[in-house]
Amino acid sequence: MVGGGGAVGGCAASGDDGAPGGDPVLTVRDAPEALTRAGSSKASTSMEMASGGTRVTIRGEGRYDFRRRTGSLQVVLPKDAAGGSAHRPITELLAPGALYMKNRGAGVPADKWVRVDTTALDDGNLVTGGATDPAAAAELLRGVRKASYVGEIELAGVKVRHYRGVADIAEAARLASPQVRGALAAAAKGFTTDTVPFDAYLDREGRLRKVRHQFSFSNQGRTVAVASTTLLYGFGARVTVTLPDRSEIYAGKIEA
Repeated sequence: MVGGGGAVGGCAASGDDGAPGGDPVLTVRDAPEALTRAGSSKASTSMEMASGGTRVTIRGEGRYDFRRRTGSLQVVLPKDAAGGSAHRPITELLAPGALYMKNRGAGVPADKWVRVDTTALDDGNLVTGGATDPAAAAELLRGVRKASYVGEIELAGVKVRHYRGVADIAEAARLASPQVRGALAAAAKGFTTDTVPFDAYLDREGRLRKVRHQFSFSNQGRTVAVASTTLLYGFGARVTVTLPDRSEIYAGKIEA
């Protein structure tokens, strides 16, 4: 993984819980469609990983097109355990079924990209890239099994409605958009648990403004807990993504 993670179908919708607009389960499930209608946005990501008493945080900034399912992020790795200098930011290009990374390190030439087939990853790139693909983060909410309305708060000057619940990865994969379905199906097989607790914050238009997922998977016998947060803002932002040519992609062995 720049950092890798069963499946039970069925849904149990919660009650109204006093939420505005009706059933919280249906409200949260509609969030991905609202993002598609919005078209695009800017994005900030944060991924906190804890294993064996060690906690690291990886941050990213970029833009995403929810109609084309493409985007770009600059991902910043933390300093090493010895307090050494920070790593160079990794440029990530996100596309249906693929993740491209530049400045990946680990023996990859500086002018080359690494291409990863996200449908072949155990976690479907929910964790591997150090940032959850914004489309996958939203599409996971299609698999909501239960949800409740927590209340209204202000987020970056915008009033949002806070929902809390649990999503099922396999159900999300079944209902996801075609461009995201393969990656989520891979994650449904690879994670140690099929359920993902979440907190989602929706604006008055139903657009997802913030979502925090809590993943858990096994890595070399250890259970790794990952909290992935995605912030979306600046809707309608221009997004330009040019995928690298085959000649620009590194074909050699990549170190772990």
